[in-house]
Amino acid sequence: MEIPQTLHKRIESCADHVFQGLIPNWVNHGFTETGYSLESLTLDWQPNPVGRVRLLTQCRQLYSLSHATKLGVISGYDAQISKLFNAIIELYFVDDRWIFSRNDDMNILDTQSDAYALAFVMLSFSHYFMLTQDERALTFIERTDQFLDQKMRHPNGGFYEAFPLNEQTVRRQNPHMHLLEGFVAAFEATQAEKYAARIIEICSLAEKYFVDPKTYTLREFFNADLSLDAKTGHLVEPGHHFEWVWLLHQTYRITGRKQDLELAKQLWQVATKHGMSANGGIANSIDGNTFQIVDADKRIWPITEYLKACCVVKLDEQERCDRLENALEFLQTYYFIDRGRWIEYLDANNQSKGFPLPGTTGYHIFLGLAEVLKWRDS
Repeated sequence: MEIPQTLHKRIESCADHVFQGLIPNWVNHGFTETGYSLESLTLDWQPNPVGRVRLLTQCRQLYSLSHATKLGVISGYDAQISKLFNAIIELYFVDDRWIFSRNDDMNILDTQSDAYALAFVMLSFSHYFMLTQDERALTFIERTDQFLDQKMRHPNGGFYEAFPLNEQTVRRQNPHMHLLEGFVAAFEATQAEKYAARIIEICSLAEKYFVDPKTYTLREFFNADLSLDAKTGHLVEPGHHFEWVWLLHQTYRITGRKQDLELAKQLWQVATKHGMSANGGIANSIDGNTFQIVDADKRIWPITEYLKACCVVKLDEQERCDRLENALEFLQTYYFIDRGRWIEYLDANNQSKGFPLPGTTGYHIFLGLAEVLKWRDS
């Protein structure tokens, strides 16, 4: 079917907000002379020191700039991308492994190697390589994968949260989801079969442990043996459902595992039924046993993940268009403000909670819109 003109206009308007507003303004105001990104900016695009500058933030910025440039939705940032890549290596690769953060003065703050952050090294360096063909990126992708494999594997499946290892830490599905994203990108960049094997391994963990077989809810917090954590094992984030829906469609293209598409369908059905708020947007969390909303506030990233899921899940095309138009309208009405700025947090009544601009959020907003453009142009 032909895409309605109203949806066309909505897509163009949102894309302009991101590619002519958000990204240029972050580059102009959020990057330092030495090439790294600040952790946070105020709503006036001013520096907002928070006491730490994370590897994660640098990698999300590198990913967004690299992927957006490769897609052709932005241009003219090659020098900034190169400076950022070099700064990441110089600042965060210490004693043969990645550290978590530096302080506002850029002195080393936290020397842990964090699985969640390593996932974004894999993702960002893969896209940087696909853009630039800089072989150094492949070397660091390989070294990061080896570190995960040799130092951070958990005997009960999956990976530890961080190195040095801590047996007492509550385990999470979230780092595994992003490692899956990183391994998908590493496979696309290298075509190495070992990354396809890593993909299958994490998808199997989701089927066996992360998704409750009775409710088809994606659980967040686990014990060492991947049984549910007693205090927090009931919590479910609809935004992560949508993130997995999109990811499982990416893994299917690589592995051909039909069970990935089946799992994506189940996760979609639960999140659209129980995670969408009556007054628009997506609740932060629900109870996986009762389906009742636990946290009715609405961060921006879940609705951008919903956009991605809408673009890939099997739907009647009229329903897909309706869902996309409603979501983009909600984004524009309640989250997007002028000059590429955004509201990070809404309360249950869709009122802004006055949060500054995190350096990690642009990754979600960029990819949500990029996937909508890809769907529109396919």
